[in-house]
Amino acid sequence: MAAEGKEIEAAIVDLTHDGQGVADVGGQRVFVAGTLPAERVVIAPRRRRRRYTEADLVRIVEEAASRTEPPCEYFGRCGGCALQHMSYDAQVRFKQGVVAEAFARIAGTTPEQWLEPIVGPQWHYRRRARLGVKHVEAKSRVLVGFRERAAPYVTDMASCPVLAPPMDAVIGGLAAVIAETSLKRRLPQAEFAVGEHAAAIVLRVLDPPNEEDRARLAAFGAERGIDMYVQTGGPGTVAALTADARALSYSLPEFDVTLEFEPTDFIQINAAVNERMVASAVELAALERTDRVLDLFCGLGNFTLPFARYAGEVLGVEGEAGLVARAVRNAKLNGISNARFVAADLAEPGWPFYRERWDVLVLDPPRTGAETPIEQMGRMRPRRIVYVSCHPATLARDAKVLVQSRGYRLRSARVLDMFPHTHHVEAMALFESTD
Repeated sequence: MAAEGKEIEAAIVDLTHDGQGVADVGGQRVFVAGTLPAERVVIAPRRRRRRYTEADLVRIVEEAASRTEPPCEYFGRCGGCALQHMSYDAQVRFKQGVVAEAFARIAGTTPEQWLEPIVGPQWHYRRRARLGVKHVEAKSRVLVGFRERAAPYVTDMASCPVLAPPMDAVIGGLAAVIAETSLKRRLPQAEFAVGEHAAAIVLRVLDPPNEEDRARLAAFGAERGIDMYVQTGGPGTVAALTADARALSYSLPEFDVTLEFEPTDFIQINAAVNERMVASAVELAALERTDRVLDLFCGLGNFTLPFARYAGEVLGVEGEAGLVARAVRNAKLNGISNARFVAADLAEPGWPFYRERWDVLVLDPPRTGAETPIEQMGRMRPRRIVYVSCHPATLARDAKVLVQSRGYRLRSARVLDMFPHTHHVEAMALFESTD
């Protein structure tokens, strides 16, 4: 391996799970952001670690066929996207490869069938985002943006093509209006949320705004059709700056379901992919009218309420009490009476619902996976398990237990491209009982 900073030519042979190119230089793995497999590049080693070296891309000698010109001027500095330089079809193939590799390496298995990936719009899709805010003394400016790639700094940006309208075009204006307030050094974060009929920005502040601040921020939002909020502490401190803030909501038209949510609630990022994902989950579950369905990590009822349209009874379980309250409200809003919700920490064993018999189990866990629920399956013995995952490694870990120890077969799997141009990989798997 060459000394740090010395330029060398290398071939890119693979991608890491987070989208960095991998070169093999003298038996040493070298990670190079912005490169693609089948490329020859000139790199400058930057940092040596125990198992690999990080390097900067100096220039590309031979381009891969999958390379494309990133349309965003901030790509390469901004850490929000990692794959804009890769054609979209190649991105989806890469993500399916990540899931397949995890199943093979961790679970020692492969799906009996790969279903077509679920994709949606590539741009202007992201209806939730959390951006950093920083007053930079040297520039005498406030910056609003995603964190820089491999750095703690806020990217200097004015717009973002992956954010849903109107948020895609407001970043520069938001930075400018924050700079005019007394909060400019005491406001570390802005959270964006877009519903079908309203949009909201929540500003997390370390000091409460004064009346002039409130007026400036409210006027900024009114000019752009955005409801402005401030958050001075925990989730319970989120408050609108005006009395006419609108309810946020999204719909699942195929199931005649509308879900309301609060500006800081978790919802699936990509509306089009979410609609197709829910429809796929219902189809894979092959519900019967008498079925009892257990939906774990249910959130606002994104799966629970559509499943209730076809099942006899659905129980949604969620660890965050606020989301459970909103799920109950959403069931009433949609006139659904066969869906119940309870609040429970699903990392803890022993809950009563684990001792009941369920026909279908739906799992949509966080990155940590569904280890405890799978350990607790006991008497449940559902005939089908629909597992939606945001982390291939924990999906594969749980699949290994289901296939090797719980008597299930991995019937099918598919990639859900919820985050185009990023390294985030989501997947759906169907497990069927072998009994």
